Amino acid sequence: MSLPRTAAAASAAAAALLLLAAPQAAAGGGPGGAGRHGRADGTDGQLFLTVSGAQNTWIRGVQLSCPDADGHHSHAAEACMALNKAKGDPGRVPGAAHRCTRQYDPVTATAEGEWNGRPLVWHKTFPNACALDAATGPVFRF
Repeated sequence: MSLPRTAAAASAAAAALLLLAAPQAAAGGGPGGAGRHGRADGTDGQLFLTVSGAQNTWIRGVQLSCPDADGHHSHAAEACMALNKAKGDPGRVPGAAHRCTRQYDPVTATAEGEWNGRPLVWHKTFPNACALDAATGPVFRF
């Protein structure tokens, strides 16, 4: 049963998010405040993004800070732009239309943090990494 592994992965992701958010909270950012970016145009976001393989056989994650495109996300500027157009909802990102094989090797993507001062928790499982990329574009390309 994969429930213990899923719970462990979720706990690890939540703990990492809290550690990454602590410096921002200490600097005066956080829910209800303008944060360090101070943007009112809907582009202000601090997200911890993860992608994990079937039954959590592997997991990787990265912090994405918008609009500054801070962090270690390899396509940060494009990801911030895509999320801005989708009003911070990874499920509404236009994606990158391309064909994928029908191979079943599921991957789960998660986004946790805040966007424009509101909490964001999103997760979805895709049939394979290509389907994830086609659906979410640059957001989970790290």
